[in-house]
Amino acid sequence: MKLGVMNPVINYMPFEEALKYLSGLGVECIEIGAGGYPGDAHLKPEEVLGNDAKINEYKLLLKKYNMEISAISCHGNALHPNKETAAKFDKEFRNAILVAEALGVDTVIGFSGCPGDCEESKNPNWVTCAWPNEYGEILEWQWKEKVIPYWKDMAEFAKAHNISKIAFEMHPGFVVYNPESLLKLRAAVGDIIGANFDPSHLFWQGIDPVYAIKALRGAIYHFHAKDTKIDEYNTKVNGVLDTKSLGDVVNRSWLFRTIGYGHGKEVWNDIISTLKVTGYDGAISIEHEDALMSPTEGLEKAITFLKEVLIHENAGDMWWV
Repeated sequence: MKLGVMNPVINYMPFEEALKYLSGLGVECIEIGAGGYPGDAHLKPEEVLGNDAKINEYKLLLKKYNMEISAISCHGNALHPNKETAAKFDKEFRNAILVAEALGVDTVIGFSGCPGDCEESKNPNWVTCAWPNEYGEILEWQWKEKVIPYWKDMAEFAKAHNISKIAFEMHPGFVVYNPESLLKLRAAVGDIIGANFDPSHLFWQGIDPVYAIKALRGAIYHFHAKDTKIDEYNTKVNGVLDTKSLGDVVNRSWLFRTIGYGHGKEVWNDIISTLKVTGYDGAISIEHEDALMSPTEGLEKAITFLKEVLIHENAGDMWWV
């Protein structure tokens, strides 16, 4: 396993300064946003594509600071019912694929997206219940008419450009939000589809990440290290479906936290060990979205915590048997 960081938390730094900073903290790989919600502060595909000198500059900088790219990220909603919005996200995701190919990266991360409820919709419609029956009808229409056709086409585009892994972050608000929905899309499209496994979005849904990792064995292509703190009082009063601002720290049922501040070392030891047991040995990429800590403090605390938890070496022979 390699200690990594998703770059939006340090987008305020120039790219070389960010690499130097991360390298000095012992970080081994970086996940770079190239459009969509993560932005493109450190990698603007349209400025890089077709520019061999610029590509070589990136590669030399990475080599200088002993850093690898774990994945290119471009989270968005290319299934958005607003055609202009969808087209923007679609173009950005395709460009992320092209720039990943140019940099020799085989993994692109994003969201599955969420359509509306019909061709005339203006906004996405995330279905979360089976009754009244029209919700089930909406869900069937979304998958049959929008989700599966779109990702089949995108999978072919990705394969044609040497991308072997499209890793979806299972995120509520989009059609892939848990292991079941991830595996449903993988079954329909093929094994190019896998998970960017982020426990933070699973914790608050009541999903145990250890069980989820086992359910997704062989389908985990990347991993985000981000934690969630469940507020027991607010959750017992209002449940986990919380539409209040993420900045409303006192009143929310749950908050994203730097790892170790939502769940302790024992929980994270189990998560990392289960990843290892099920065959995942890739990047553990820190995503910092903690409303109580500055970017620098939150990131550095996460790095310190993970250095204690990560398993870097193979076990080798059982010498004690």
